[in-house]
Amino acid sequence: MNLTDNLVEIFIVPLAIACVAWTVTHEEIFREPREWAARKSDKASSLLKRKFFYLFTCEYCFSHYVTAFFLIITGYQLLMPGWRGYLIAGFAWVWIANVYMSLFGLLRQGLKKERIEANIKDIEYKDIQEEAQEN
Repeated sequence: MNLTDNLVEIFIVPLAIACVAWTVTHEEIFREPREWAARKSDKASSLLKRKFFYLFTCEYCFSHYVTAFFLIITGYQLLMPGWRGYLIAGFAWVWIANVYMSLFGLLRQGLKKERIEANIKDIEYKDIQEEAQEN
């Protein structure tokens, strides 16, 4: 595989990893299983069980397992052949996927802030209109 293909794969596959990890750990469709896992991670009897269930609530933790899955199905190795290439690729993908998730989180937070500010302005505008109608 040439350097260009490596660079494309190192930035494209983490998009899918980030998508899966974010969806499972943040989105509404997985809310009930995630809440169940959160309760289990707080109250499970053994440390191993608590840590296992915690991984479904943390996008960073979960991204490692999603990355392992993608490494298995793609066979992608970075810079070196064999297990060392898998290890380097895995950590690179995890890091890039988490950068993508952080950027997405900031974007969503910014959009949410703008939406809240717009709602506040709408309420203030309606209050001003009501005052004007009363006078």
